[in-house]
Amino acid sequence: MHEKLLIGANEALPTPLSNSASYVDFEGTNDPEHPQNWRLSTKLFNSILVCSGTFIVSLTSAIFAPGIDKASKSFGVGAEVGTLGTTLYVLGFASGPLIWAPASELRGRKWPLTIGMLGGGIFTIASAVAKNIQTLIICRFFAGMFGASQLSVVPGVLADLYSNTTRGAAISLYALTVFVGPFTAPFVGGFIASSYLGWRWTLYIPAIFNLVNGLLSVLFLDETYPPCILVAKAVAIRKESQNWSIRARHEEIEFSIAGLVEKYFTRPLKLLFTEPIILVVSVYMSFIYGLVYALLEAYPFVFEHVYGMTPAFAGLMFIGLIIGVVLACAFILFGQLDYARKLAENKGIPVPEWRLAPTLLGAPVFTIGLFWFGWTGFTPRIHWAVPAAAGIFIGFGVLCIFLPCFNYLVDAYLPM
Repeated sequence: MHEKLLIGANEALPTPLSNSASYVDFEGTNDPEHPQNWRLSTKLFNSILVCSGTFIVSLTSAIFAPGIDKASKSFGVGAEVGTLGTTLYVLGFASGPLIWAPASELRGRKWPLTIGMLGGGIFTIASAVAKNIQTLIICRFFAGMFGASQLSVVPGVLADLYSNTTRGAAISLYALTVFVGPFTAPFVGGFIASSYLGWRWTLYIPAIFNLVNGLLSVLFLDETYPPCILVAKAVAIRKESQNWSIRARHEEIEFSIAGLVEKYFTRPLKLLFTEPIILVVSVYMSFIYGLVYALLEAYPFVFEHVYGMTPAFAGLMFIGLIIGVVLACAFILFGQLDYARKLAENKGIPVPEWRLAPTLLGAPVFTIGLFWFGWTGFTPRIHWAVPAAAGIFIGFGVLCIFLPCFNYLVDAYLPM
């Protein structure tokens, strides 16, 4: 049994009466207990499970949009007030990481992800059964706050599972789910809201997806955070050896509210306003991400009011954006081959600027797509396929800007 539960780092088990603490560790870089050394099938299963959760919460963020008009009429409020159902969900996305990011580094990845999915499902059901608009928009905010666990913790899971060489590919597929979700939502939500099911089922259906993913995470998701894996290892060795001096360093971490506020709120704000690169890149990424949700309002206006389409068929115009995002993901994955070559030549030391190469193409393509959409979508005399095709350029540019900038910030400031 001791062969399975070695303390690590070539250290022998201390005697039961030892007063000094002995710390467990991994058995070198090839320890099979380390997540980066797990079987590929195990890595892929965990990756698919958490990325599907990201897709679900991204879908949930926008699937309500096609039903806003009907929901607003049923509650007797204007469409502007109904739009808060989407706006506050995204605001929940922004506030949730203040909870889930520190939780994932203190208690591991599994339970923040699981609680986030289950909580998001519960509040989405509460939104679906709401009897007034106030209840709906408040519950949507909390659904977004719980759903933010996927956006803030899943990149950490992928960083746990994959090395520098393959992590970029994994993050690319994760980013694909982040953007395909809100671009898929309009036509899915449009057909649901236009059917006999009604607008409430634009909330019931994603709530079911949330709860199913949460239950699957409870049952099958593995803990991937290495310090928490070492905690479990220390507990197992203590039980077997009855030696209570064996510990994991993560067990001795002391934290306070003031310390958490400084690390996860004050320090990011300080970096934002004292590091020009962080400020510029963050503003640019925020602008791009904001435009993603602005398109949720712009597309229905153009294709319903200008071209006279039904909400369901107007939602199909988002397929161009999805095609663009998928093409961008393929382009970035292809670029990973060159990145891996550079990394090997530089002895495994990453240079953050290498990540920005796709942005050099994505930025002008995105601008062209926006200009194309605005220039051709104002009159029915131009065929609807012309502004719809602009979505391919917009979707391509969105991912080619957002993902490389995200990876750049991670590589540049992760040591801090």
